[in-house]
Amino acid sequence: MSSLSFHSGMPALALLLALGSASGAPPEHKTQNIIFVMTDGLRWQEVFEGGDVSLMTKANGVENIEEFKLAYWRESTVARRAALMPFLWSVMAVQGQVYGNRNLGAEAYVTNGMNFSYPGYNETLCGFPDPKVDSNDKIPNRNVTVLEWLYKKPAYRGKVAAFGAWDTFGAIFNAERAGFPVVAGYDPLTIPPVTAKVELLNQLKLDEPRYMGGEPADALTFYTVLEYLKAHKPRVLYLSLGETDEWAHSGNYREYLGAAHRADAYLKKLWETVQAMPEYKGRTTLVFSPDHGRGGAPVEWKDHGQKIPDSKYIWMAFLGPDTPALKERERIGAVTQSQIAATLAALLGEDYRAEVPNAGAVIEDVVGHK
Repeated sequence: MSSLSFHSGMPALALLLALGSASGAPPEHKTQNIIFVMTDGLRWQEVFEGGDVSLMTKANGVENIEEFKLAYWRESTVARRAALMPFLWSVMAVQGQVYGNRNLGAEAYVTNGMNFSYPGYNETLCGFPDPKVDSNDKIPNRNVTVLEWLYKKPAYRGKVAAFGAWDTFGAIFNAERAGFPVVAGYDPLTIPPVTAKVELLNQLKLDEPRYMGGEPADALTFYTVLEYLKAHKPRVLYLSLGETDEWAHSGNYREYLGAAHRADAYLKKLWETVQAMPEYKGRTTLVFSPDHGRGGAPVEWKDHGQKIPDSKYIWMAFLGPDTPALKERERIGAVTQSQIAATLAALLGEDYRAEVPNAGAVIEDVVGHK
């Protein structure tokens, strides 16, 4: 029995609210927008342990080792990872949740068994692995992503957009079928208003030396996203960065850590931007994750795939008004890449698995469910 007693002077609405609170009614759902950022192939080791001093060598592209150590090496793991990714560890891990620290019994991993990009993006965005997605070829995805699923709903029509540094994202999202804007690789942003800043970014994409094949520098992709965000205010915005994977494959640890550090800075910029916009402040959840992991030092960190089983291990972070501040997770059951899609939908109050039952289950702690 509630200890709340009725007072004749209490307004009816206040009484109802008090009764709801006393009865343990669920809190009001707040998330109306999702910003989902991925960075390709960033290892869990750097995310949770910071820079690896054994890889800070000239053979790995670090010419001035002592100067590099000033930037990224600290004696303690906590200080080291904060130096590499300060926003992740000072904001997301304090106000939200971070999964994947294998040292603390909180594993996160992919389930597709292939441990490379297209299968990983498919699993992340669709909620399930597909054995027929077995290459990085630009084959239009036969599976419907959670972004396309949301876009088909009237509430999200015209409010979904995806940007990817990698030029394969047009196929991953099956852009022609999906219907929402997908700006991939060196594609220019042509959706009005094409401002002077957007024109400059488009021109820089044309002029930039194509040293990473189908990917421009992450900075060009990021600042294009930022302009789109401010102009169009989408409810669901996806961004994938690529340099962490490209520099790792080339064995350049200096640039690999630099790309991770910039990705963290881009997260900070996105978060500060939306917190200054009334359409987003207090109603937006930020999600951060990679598509796959990598092998260990001293050699296999450069690569991933079936031949490197440990490259299945990933990490994920969530920050938003519905996500309890459970911080860095410890000693919990493993979470999988396949759970991200349903969790994104649930954060928006949508039941993805009701229509896609083979998708991974919602991560209940992230959406505030008991």
